[in-house]
Amino acid sequence: MPTEHITFPGHAGTELAARLDLPDGPVLATALFAHCFTCSKDIPAARRIAARLAAMGIAVLRFDFTGLGHSKGEFANTSFSSNVADLIAAAQYLAGRGMAPDLLIGHSLGGAAVLRARAGIPSIKGVVTLGAPFKPAHVAHNFEGALAEIKEKGAAEVCLGGRPFTISQAFVDDIRAETLTGAIAELNAALLVLHAPHDSIVGIENAAQIFMAAKHPKSFVTLDDADHLITRAKDAEYAAEMIAAWAGRYINLSPPAPPPGAPEGVLRVSEVSPDGFLQDIQSGPDHHTRADEPLAYGGTNLGMSPYGFLSAGLGACTSMTIRMYARRKGWPLQGVSVEISHDKVHAQDATTGNPSRIDQFTRVVHLQGDLSSEQRARLLEIADKCPVHRTLEHGAKVVTRLQKPSLPT
Repeated sequence: MPTEHITFPGHAGTELAARLDLPDGPVLATALFAHCFTCSKDIPAARRIAARLAAMGIAVLRFDFTGLGHSKGEFANTSFSSNVADLIAAAQYLAGRGMAPDLLIGHSLGGAAVLRARAGIPSIKGVVTLGAPFKPAHVAHNFEGALAEIKEKGAAEVCLGGRPFTISQAFVDDIRAETLTGAIAELNAALLVLHAPHDSIVGIENAAQIFMAAKHPKSFVTLDDADHLITRAKDAEYAAEMIAAWAGRYINLSPPAPPPGAPEGVLRVSEVSPDGFLQDIQSGPDHHTRADEPLAYGGTNLGMSPYGFLSAGLGACTSMTIRMYARRKGWPLQGVSVEISHDKVHAQDATTGNPSRIDQFTRVVHLQGDLSSEQRARLLEIADKCPVHRTLEHGAKVVTRLQKPSLPT
């Protein structure tokens, strides 16, 4: 997944730091991600969601709000309204590059911000919230012990997540004055609400209020036992999968025509993270799966190994070829199943780099139906004519080239 490190002017003209995560292939759509209160663009949930959407062909811009992360400006001078204005500025930057955003995604207070910002970004077709509060004032519970001092002095330093932040009375007044009911009702875009029932920071009742205030089309997905920051890899992965699947219903992700010589299009494999071996596999806009290695070999076991996919291709091709032949002959074949065993372990071969044995696939074909012994024998012969079988048996030529790195921006 190529990533551009960029800056653009925020609401006050100060430079905001951002990452633009791009697909390996054509950009089919663009999403804008808003992080949680006092967080940054680089939290695990943001990285995973961006990676998954990029594998699907959706570019994702995630940036640090004014005064946070690597962005310039003073956090003490910001507010909920300024966050909304930063989002609109980010959308304008994308539009200036011919990538007007189709999708808004917001985490926690960022979720409330995208609900409000939607009215100022006409290109949006879908909005996603993760653990978002129904009222921005909800965030005040993070520093409620300092509210009296903030009121008396006009500002006070508080510790949030082990880091000091200056909260102003203007910030408090801004979040207290904000109501999202009208903005949600007039969203004029599809809405996906994701929330964990046991979220101890922003209660599940907030998701219910957001959902009830919205008009259709709207969807709700539970994040089960995830924490508020969605810190566990499996929870971030699940959220990413849900967003990716949902987005395809409301955003046109039709890829350009495949290049000559690739009638089924280009299948793209993208590494999820430098840690482990998990890979996103995307074939066109509609088909996604994951490859991984078992836990014993340093993987997370969230998908089949590469050799597993090789066996799956052989098994699927065998079953399809048998079905096509039986259908053409009008034979009473009621069902087909194929068991494949492969005598190699991908992680071991990848480690040694010197597989010394000839691969052997053991294939067991199960045929159901009132078939004669002659018909069964013929269908077994047909199994050997499956295209993947022939490819494996005859060998294939693989041409590899290195993609030139994109120019720095």
